[in-house]
Amino acid sequence: MDLSATSYALIGLGALLAGILPRVLERRPLSMPIAFLGLGMLVFLLPLGLPEPDPLTHDKIATQLTEIGVIVALMGAGLKIDRPLGRRRWSSTWRLLAIAMPLCIAAVALLGWWWVGLAPAAALLLAAALAPTDPVLASDVQVGEPTDVEDSEDEVRFALTAEAGLNDGLAFPFVYAAIAIATVGLAPAGWLAEWLTLDVGYRILLGVAGGLLVGWLLGKLFFRAPSRLRLARHSEGFLALAATFLSYGLVELVGGYGFLAVFVTARAIRAAERSHEYHQVLHNFAEQVERLLTVLLLLLFGGAVVTGLLAPLTWPAALLALALVFVIRPLTGRLSLVGAPGRPAEHWVIALFGIRGVGTFYYLGYATTHADFLGADLLWATAGLAVLVSVVVHGVAATPVMQLLDRRLDRTSDDGGSADRPAELPAPRSGKQDAPTSTDSDSPART
Repeated sequence: MDLSATSYALIGLGALLAGILPRVLERRPLSMPIAFLGLGMLVFLLPLGLPEPDPLTHDKIATQLTEIGVIVALMGAGLKIDRPLGRRRWSSTWRLLAIAMPLCIAAVALLGWWWVGLAPAAALLLAAALAPTDPVLASDVQVGEPTDVEDSEDEVRFALTAEAGLNDGLAFPFVYAAIAIATVGLAPAGWLAEWLTLDVGYRILLGVAGGLLVGWLLGKLFFRAPSRLRLARHSEGFLALAATFLSYGLVELVGGYGFLAVFVTARAIRAAERSHEYHQVLHNFAEQVERLLTVLLLLLFGGAVVTGLLAPLTWPAALLALALVFVIRPLTGRLSLVGAPGRPAEHWVIALFGIRGVGTFYYLGYATTHADFLGADLLWATAGLAVLVSVVVHGVAATPVMQLLDRRLDRTSDDGGSADRPAELPAPRSGKQDAPTSTDSDSPART
């Protein structure tokens, strides 16, 4: 069988289904990631002569594909958040990043070392790779398209979207710590000082500063340039990719965290002109590219599952993967949200829907191509099981849980709003929002 022709046919089928399935599965307890995961399993079980999509054998390809998938998703996530940045407005996000993620990393690393028997560097790498929630596979629990209404999102969708946008970059220091331990040893004298100054301080600062600078310059070019050069007037969506790759590439060149920079760039572009309809154009294009990449990655992941990715699993490792999804993330997430805006039920939904996905595979691929980790196959198997369980469980639960949440929010709105929200924030609208129908492209920026 002609492998090239088979590959083209499968890619075409996947792209076609990517356009059909969201309409078919809408408001049903089944997500598009589940459908494509199952399709990938089926395709690679058939005698089509396809090569095994083993991420350990093809580690560099796996790293590059997942890297592209994550950065495009981060741009889309940053563009679609309507809520302006603020200490109290983003309170839930700061708590998830500062409390839930470090606690989650500590718990998984400890269990990986003590329970599973991994070496310290491998245990920390597994914990760091599984720590970030995923912007690629979590569309069912994220905010909808950009609108011109600030604070239009409900707290659950906003928190999950903003968390996924930021924690992919903020997990990187822990990956670098694992690489350092694997390279020079566990003794802090050999790596701690450099890690704190370079990997934590310098790289984060450059990621944020570089993202702000690139976003500010692009915002000027999109909305403030002379008429003939004002790109927003032409409504070309592919410039979302230009912004994504430019921000990521430039910041990575100077040693910063490109994941962080891409999300910050998207937020800076939104801040340049919050109500402009061009944001929807950019977001829609990024979302379409993200969907196509998601299809490809899920097909390959499904193929990896049925061709032996999970074979190295041990019972302790499998239990650790299940504990992450059902115990560690829910408890650390809920603990971090004590006193946050919203009701306890909303806090539990945020805590439960910490979806793991493509970012996990990127971090594993990146680290294992930069250092030797004992038991790398077990790391991939454990992470693969965690992502598999997350895709299935969260994919089935997302629609009914979010529908129930929307009904409760609608009743709360009819009763005059929630007393649990900060006084300065209006009660948000729930669900996916329609984009503005018309906006003057030359209107001044909103602050």
